Amino acid sequence: MSKEQVSVAFTPTRVNIDKYLERLMNIGKLGTGFTSTIEESEISDLVGECLQSFQRQPMMIECAPPVTIVGDIHGQFGDVMRIFNNVGFPPDVNYLFLGDYIDRGQFSIETILLLMCIKMKYAENFILLRGNHETKLINRIYGFYDDLNKRFGTPRLYEDFTKMFEMMPLTALVGKRILCMHGGLSADLMNAPKLDILNTFARPLHDPPNPSLAIDILWADPDVNTKGFKANIRGCSCTFGPDVVAQTCDKFGLDLIVRAHQVVQDGYEFFANRKLVTLFSAPHYCGQFDNAAAVMQVNPNMVCSFKILRPEFPGRAAPSHQKSATTILLPPTI
Repeated sequence: MSKEQVSVAFTPTRVNIDKYLERLMNIGKLGTGFTSTIEESEISDLVGECLQSFQRQPMMIECAPPVTIVGDIHGQFGDVMRIFNNVGFPPDVNYLFLGDYIDRGQFSIETILLLMCIKMKYAENFILLRGNHETKLINRIYGFYDDLNKRFGTPRLYEDFTKMFEMMPLTALVGKRILCMHGGLSADLMNAPKLDILNTFARPLHDPPNPSLAIDILWADPDVNTKGFKANIRGCSCTFGPDVVAQTCDKFGLDLIVRAHQVVQDGYEFFANRKLVTLFSAPHYCGQFDNAAAVMQVNPNMVCSFKILRPEFPGRAAPSHQKSATTILLPPTI
């Protein structure tokens, strides 16, 4: 995937993607209520087409820069649009999302449908990985199931989405040097002879057992006070220390691990001597936090920078020293 690469548009047989996108982009305007303009059968058709698109991809997607990497979104539809407005719209900009598109926020359904439509239209330029909220264990409880039931009065769509989530890839490798996933590292990965182990998952991948390589990819967290691996206070998967990051990078010739899964105040946070970075891309998370959001941009020379999107509060002016969007360029360490 590169900016020079010709975008390949996939034309589904049953879904008019352009018409779908037009309606999604009009959400919020008078008379364009979501459930009054998009029917259950249309969503089911789109989910089925997108499932097949995911199924054609490997579980670890290899892509080339330039690419913009995005962390958790959690149904904050307006902030997805804000990212596109500040960074660029597909296919002019290549994107890699790290999961957690749904739950907690008010617009989970709109958010996941928008990203699915773009994925279908620009399959080679737009990568969606699975997060821990794209599992039944979590989204049955934290909003997505209830959202679908309230809007459409049936669990049928929830089952359709579940089947699609079970086909999503888990990891991506950018320029053979930046490994990306939603959660974190695993003892099973560190003990594997090759990174190819990340392509060995069988589909459909139901909610993975605990412990397992898949559960760690979706759930594991870095912890500065951990050496090796320890049990995670979340009650699922593990925490891992800086030593694990260093050993994994050395073993597989990696420069950086990029993951999401945790709220961080500035939208990004380094760990293990800048060998790992956590990205979070939902500003003012759940309307309760004052966190900024960040996306990481990798240029064709593998130089990384962060675009910071600060929370915007209606009726409140931002401090004069803060811009709503700021770009931070890293020294060329990778």
